Amino acid sequence: MTPTTAPHSTHISRQFNHEMEAIRTRLLAMGGLVEQQVGNAISALIESDYAVADDVRLNDHRVNQMQIDIDEECTRILARRQPAASDLRLVLAVTRATSDLERIGDEAQKIARHAMQLVEEGAAPRGYAEARHIGYQVRHMLQDALNAFARFDTQLALAVLQEDQAVDMEYRSATRALVTFMMEDPRAISRVLNIMWVLRALERIGDHSNNLAECVIYLVRGTDVRHASFEAIEASLEEPDRRDAT
Repeated sequence: MTPTTAPHSTHISRQFNHEMEAIRTRLLAMGGLVEQQVGNAISALIESDYAVADDVRLNDHRVNQMQIDIDEECTRILARRQPAASDLRLVLAVTRATSDLERIGDEAQKIARHAMQLVEEGAAPRGYAEARHIGYQVRHMLQDALNAFARFDTQLALAVLQEDQAVDMEYRSATRALVTFMMEDPRAISRVLNIMWVLRALERIGDHSNNLAECVIYLVRGTDVRHASFEAIEASLEEPDRRDAT
């Protein structure tokens, strides 16, 4: 199956086809907003821009409302259409994905709040380079996860899972360095802690992007890989596709 081939069935009912495509389109629109929120939050931190950070904080309700609207539409489809097989997987994958996107939005809001505190208290002496680097990595992960969902691309989803491992390593390394710095200069503890909370939020964004990639694999291959190792997932994608054809 090529990456651009939809895994869900084509139906006699054009209305059903429209409904299935509509929930995927709305999910991707939500993803676009969340991606913008993350980018703005990181920029606000790096550039000490209070206004941009406050805008991220105030826009979080838009992400929440999009999740509610998409979940309601998925519920209506389940009640009216009682989809089976690949169609059911699409609905379930969308509901899982909206949950992770909403949580990414929450993490972006946390970054914005800490950016605002740093503007008020004075910039932290350390940690901005790490935040910029990890922020770039997780934004790239989120973009790839959304593109994988748009194209039903399991190989791109697999690349996201691999990148999450690199982000986790970067996060642990940065955290150790900042803890050492605070021990050497206790006067900086309050401000450096804000940066550490930002790094934690970025790491969580990576985790949720990882979950989005797992949703793509579930949708396309019909395999739940949420608790599988990267090696096991990679091996499973090399096996013949045994999805139901209905």
